[in-house]
Amino acid sequence: MSSVANDLSRDPMPDPAEDNAFFPSPYSLSQYTSPKTDFDGVQHKGAYTGGRWKVLMIAAAERYLLTENGKMFSTGNHPVEMLLPLHHLMEAGFDIDVATVGGYPAKLELWAMPAEDKAVHAAYEAIKPKLKQPRNLADVVADGLGPDSDYLGVFIPGGHGAVVGLPSSDAVSASLDWALSHDRFVITLCHGPAALLAASRGKDESPFKGYSVCVFPDSLDEGPNLEIGYLPGRLP
Repeated sequence: MSSVANDLSRDPMPDPAEDNAFFPSPYSLSQYTSPKTDFDGVQHKGAYTGGRWKVLMIAAAERYLLTENGKMFSTGNHPVEMLLPLHHLMEAGFDIDVATVGGYPAKLELWAMPAEDKAVHAAYEAIKPKLKQPRNLADVVADGLGPDSDYLGVFIPGGHGAVVGLPSSDAVSASLDWALSHDRFVITLCHGPAALLAASRGKDESPFKGYSVCVFPDSLDEGPNLEIGYLPGRLP
């Protein structure tokens, strides 16, 4: 670890747009972000060219996550955990529809955007109009998720924003029910699997019972991420 990184502040940085809200500390960003990802390119041989199948991305539209001490974490969708998967999906030939709960613009943790990564930025520019004006997920459920739907799967990106609103959303629940009952893909990573909690709404047990998932443990957000100032407080 460089001495320069060690000299950086571990205090979360105030977000001037909201009272008692914070971005990650300079030190934590030095550990968790970089100008480029380790993505070195991939060729999707036999990419889909049929023009029908597409993927529904359910993005977080919430910016602030209230922590136990009353401070708010300025969060959203993690750009790498959204845009690199989208890069692969689009390069494989699939169009992307973006939806949020309520139809509000998707929020990104732009402090984690790798400034020098061409693949990530290309995906961002391609999807940006849909991030700004996404569909209302309730409308998608009502008119786009039938047995003959053109959606091949549902993608829920990472970022702490996924834990705000998505786990308690009836529209997310209905989207997951549709995917499972019609043998479509469910793709998610990092904190995105928090949204899978919605699948148990109104049921005696989750339809994901018996599945296994690999995610960050609670201990990371309750220990190291507090110690280095990535989070301003314990998650609820």
